[in-house]
Amino acid sequence: MNYVRRGDGPAFVMVHGFLSGWEYWEKQIDSLSDAFEVISFDNVGYGHRTEELGRDSVNQFARDILDQLDQLGITDFHLIGHSMGGMIAQEISLIAPERVNRLVLFGTGPRGDLPGRFEPLEVSMKKAQEHGVVETKRYTVASWFRIGEQHPEYEPGLRMASSVSLETFINGLKAMAGWSATGRLNQIKSPTLVIWGDLDRSYTWEYQPFVLWREIPECNLAVMPNCSHNAHLENPELFNKLLRDFLQQAN
Repeated sequence: MNYVRRGDGPAFVMVHGFLSGWEYWEKQIDSLSDAFEVISFDNVGYGHRTEELGRDSVNQFARDILDQLDQLGITDFHLIGHSMGGMIAQEISLIAPERVNRLVLFGTGPRGDLPGRFEPLEVSMKKAQEHGVVETKRYTVASWFRIGEQHPEYEPGLRMASSVSLETFINGLKAMAGWSATGRLNQIKSPTLVIWGDLDRSYTWEYQPFVLWREIPECNLAVMPNCSHNAHLENPELFNKLLRDFLQQAN
């Protein structure tokens, strides 16, 4: 079990997305561990767990995290999920609503088929199966930044993605494609904040963050200007302030 647990205060669990790992949250962990006990795991198949086969089910990813929190004795917590991790966070909130105090859904949506994505999941899957994942990973990670490969966080992100196996890559796409929270969002009871970069090419406004904002009962919205899918790396100061302000409203 590879994870980070840092700081003191209310527990704040951070769930990374596709091709990532807990280290994707370092700028947030460094900033917020003065006020929260920040906990983030590598999902099976990602980060420092790439020797394991990644799940092909969002529900199973969610149950993995709940099991690991049980092992650490964490009974209730604030929760954030990014991208595929946002799907996992929604699923955790639906499986164990009594455990999630405040929920942040970042660069994500209720539809795992990702309508409006820069390319359909089926196309990414076919390219990976026919030509391998090296090039597919390169342009996927580049698409997460407004300036693509020129962003200083592109290379670290690509290194993290590069260690993910072909089988885990395919399973991750299958997990997303086979998942949806449509029709279940009204069951999320935690006060929720949706964060979205207005240049996000993976999660389009009308199908994804807009639906979260309108259908989750107690939900606020923050749109980060001139940011893409990895807004937390493109403007970490604003992103971290949004998190801190929202989570401290629970005190």
